Amino acid sequence: MKLTQRKIENLQCPAGRRDMMVFDDEQAGLGVRVTASGGKSFLAQYTLAGAKRRVPLGSCSDIPLAKAREAARTILGDVVKGRDPAADRVQKAVEVKLKAARDILTLDALLAPWAALRLADKRASYAAEAVRALRFAFSRQLTLPAADIDRAVVVRVLDKLASDGRVAMASRTAAYGRACYQWGVKRGALQGNPFADLPLASAAKRERVLADAELAAVWKATEGPGPFNTIVRMLVLTGQRREEVAGMTWAELDGDLSSWTIPASRAKYGVAHFVPLSAAAQALLRGVARQEDREIVFPGLRGPFNGFGKAKSQLDEASGVADWRLHDLRRTAATGLQRLGVRLEVTEAVLNHVSGSRAGIVGIYQRHDYATEKRAALAAWGEHVVGILKGREAIGNVTPLRRQG
Repeated sequence: MKLTQRKIENLQCPAGRRDMMVFDDEQAGLGVRVTASGGKSFLAQYTLAGAKRRVPLGSCSDIPLAKAREAARTILGDVVKGRDPAADRVQKAVEVKLKAARDILTLDALLAPWAALRLADKRASYAAEAVRALRFAFSRQLTLPAADIDRAVVVRVLDKLASDGRVAMASRTAAYGRACYQWGVKRGALQGNPFADLPLASAAKRERVLADAELAAVWKATEGPGPFNTIVRMLVLTGQRREEVAGMTWAELDGDLSSWTIPASRAKYGVAHFVPLSAAAQALLRGVARQEDREIVFPGLRGPFNGFGKAKSQLDEASGVADWRLHDLRRTAATGLQRLGVRLEVTEAVLNHVSGSRAGIVGIYQRHDYATEKRAALAAWGEHVVGILKGREAIGNVTPLRRQG
């Protein structure tokens, strides 16, 4: 029939049928679908490769008949040009859905499940540092779709870190980003990894070791209360990693404070690490006021102390020691142990370091834990630190420590 607005309003679906179709005599391909519930909508129908295709145009109550005829004419014109409007409509809907999903998966939204699902079996300190480093470096991109962060953006951000003198941090951040995006690709959430095969500047190997006089100056500048001061001194006396010392809990310490066991969940290689504590280290811990509601030995505002940047700058000014990092205290302790005559494998055991003499096939079959030797080594190192604080001469002719037992 030739459709009119009144005829459309009077159309009714026959009883017993789910719907019916009525086509316009004036405009080829324009139809009205009437449902049993009374709904009426326009559609455009055409035949392509022997198959009927239909494109919904909208409700008859929302679209004037003249507009519906114009839309049907346009669709049939596209068919004449070789297009398939129904397929185009489906493809567009898919693209809209994919874009919506991509826009929802921002970099910030990608980091959260990566940390919760992929990094759950990693050391807590590694997981926290990986997420923190990416959030810091890509703070301006956190709200962007993760798929929109391309190689050029990544290179620009990492180059900025390197130009600011943070070459090592740029390298670590690239590794974290590569792992995060690779996880997203494997899960089908992303199509590519902009961190893959990046040309990065290599970090210069640090060799900084504090001289005895510098060590004494740093120690003197950390007098007084506060978690940072005690953390620095514990770094000097134990040679352990900053995050390990900062995250120390009272439960990890023996009751008499003679030893500290870093649990596998916090130790670098996922194996519990036994650290004997020298008399000087024990004295430091006895001076720490234990908070009843806090298990952390060196608490910050939330969790372990983490205000290292500002505190380290203040320490540099107070001590007068320049061009050094807290990690250099670990190298200083290692060098001091070697100067004291401690065997290399014992030094590596103290530091929980698996390269060198404890790596490869030797490390696999060498299961001696060096507990006795480590206690003797750290006791000697503690005595030396106390000695330089009292103005005694630096290490000179020292009798090498021998393995006991």
